[in-house]
Amino acid sequence: MSNCNNKSTIVIFSSIFTLKGEENMCGIVGYIGSQNAQDFVIDGLSKLEYRGYDSAGIAVNTGEKGLAVVKKVGRLQNLANVLAENPLHGTMAIGHTRWATHGKPSDENSHPHFNKDRSIVVVHNGIIENYLELKKELIEKGYEFQSETDTEVIAHLLTELYEGDLLEATKKLLTIIKGAYALGIMSVSEPDRLIAVRKESPLIVGIGNGENFIASDIPAILKYTRDVYLIENGEIVELKKDSVKIMNSQGQPVEREVTHIEWDMEAASKGGYEYFMEKEIHEQPEVLIETLNSRVDENNNINFDDAGLTKEYLEGVGSIYIVACGTAYHAGLVGKYIIEKRTRVKVDVEVASEFRYRNPVIDNKTLVIVLSQSGETLDTLEAMKEAKRHGARVIAITNVVGSSIAREADHVIYTWAGPEISVASTKAYTTQMVILYLLATDMAMKFGKITREQYEQDIKSLYRIKAGVQEVLTYADRVEAVADKIKDQNSMFYLGRGLDYVIAVEGALKSKEISYIHSEAFASGELKHGTIALIDDGVPVVINVTQTDLFEKSVSNIKEVTARGAFVIAIAKEGNTLVEEVADEVFYIPAVEDDYTGFLSIIIHQLLAYYLSKLKGNDVDKPRNLAKSVTVE
Repeated sequence: MSNCNNKSTIVIFSSIFTLKGEENMCGIVGYIGSQNAQDFVIDGLSKLEYRGYDSAGIAVNTGEKGLAVVKKVGRLQNLANVLAENPLHGTMAIGHTRWATHGKPSDENSHPHFNKDRSIVVVHNGIIENYLELKKELIEKGYEFQSETDTEVIAHLLTELYEGDLLEATKKLLTIIKGAYALGIMSVSEPDRLIAVRKESPLIVGIGNGENFIASDIPAILKYTRDVYLIENGEIVELKKDSVKIMNSQGQPVEREVTHIEWDMEAASKGGYEYFMEKEIHEQPEVLIETLNSRVDENNNINFDDAGLTKEYLEGVGSIYIVACGTAYHAGLVGKYIIEKRTRVKVDVEVASEFRYRNPVIDNKTLVIVLSQSGETLDTLEAMKEAKRHGARVIAITNVVGSSIAREADHVIYTWAGPEISVASTKAYTTQMVILYLLATDMAMKFGKITREQYEQDIKSLYRIKAGVQEVLTYADRVEAVADKIKDQNSMFYLGRGLDYVIAVEGALKSKEISYIHSEAFASGELKHGTIALIDDGVPVVINVTQTDLFEKSVSNIKEVTARGAFVIAIAKEGNTLVEEVADEVFYIPAVEDDYTGFLSIIIHQLLAYYLSKLKGNDVDKPRNLAKSVTVE
């Protein structure tokens, strides 16, 4: 296949097109053409650094001088500094930014990896599951390893398999290695082609004029082309400067439409904010409306029929699971709360990494809703496949058009949160909540649990959230002042009852992942069953007290921790001034209905985590040891 003319268009004004990556999540970029490849690869990697920032490296086919490889531990800038002093020249290159799982961050463990004589070089995004077995066999044959990574076995295996044709060697390689991977491969003997492979890990091909690209994510190449091929599982790609050939694992040609990307590039910039996270927090009023408008029509009707959730289908559903990881899992907890309340249908929320291993009860009457911001979280993807194998219908709620989960699901519902660059998720979480609330109301109506008047009131309440979020965002300076008071603490506790509790769980996660303060959430009633032993003088306790029927009980919980010296930060609804008598700091959110307070209280939690991280001097957008999407088990 060579740059076919069939073309589909994806308009992405509000969705970062993210796929998944190496060693949990890394970024790869490749270029072949007539220009200096180094510049394209380094620029592309700069758009992917959020995928991993333990190290970065590049390999350039320099022609007569062979393959030149430069790798540096730490941020991409370390590599860029070296190349600025000693640039590499050549028209074909592959590069990598790493998030480490196999082997500590170091120059030696950085990608690209090459064979003994540097005739073959590889970048890898994923995990080779049988690498220890393969490594042992290769060592017995006399191969020496320079790194601790699973990737280096690929370079040595290719040496074993190479007989003058890199494509043929790659096809043989795929019959040997097991796991998830996207690969970029070059041979010094074949300066006119670049080989790429995808299995479970993301890969796209950018089509240029006399030049072509590979990348983990579309942002890496949007500066140079908007025409791409979305590479499917098990496919091999041969790139030359003027052609792209896509094949299955046996080498048979595969036809593929060109996808044209229309992206509002400005959406991916910081927009004047110091960090992406701050920008993304402040974008929530608008993206909540974007998500609402995607499912509510001009006649005030919610429409999920295109996702297969018709009245006829729902009436035949025997059980519902919500499956997700991390922040998406916490959105799922909110979803359980509101769906059960509206419909009186039981919903189980499952951690994706555990779901398929506990042999869940699934059949063709099971509805599985998977949540994933990136659409590439491997645990969630595998859980979804397990559900489908047992006959369940799978609905994916994701932010990323064309992602692996979106493509594998029976139906997909997009959140339209826009580009979310910061590792700590904020607007993706609240837009997932919006979809789950709409689902709850839609299902309740189809089950006959609510009247048309109640149905329309639910929709109005969701639209009113925008103004409430805007008001809460004006508290940013006060939140920063409170954060300054507690930034030196070693532990924090988050409390709540009912909906307040499931919101507190997400608040605690935000704090721990970017401020590095040990932060845990507990149902307030559980304090007396052990947790209260950890409360001491000055320990911050953040408590949500927004649920009317539980307000007095929550106030009692505040008294319990203040009696032990806690510094209490309370989030309450306007009018509940009693909380001022027992808390050290109080943030009042607008007096919305109890079911909708979570959309407002979570903003306080997000801002608190943001300012704690900033005041402690952390890299807010790129917290240590974390990456944007997790794509290994």
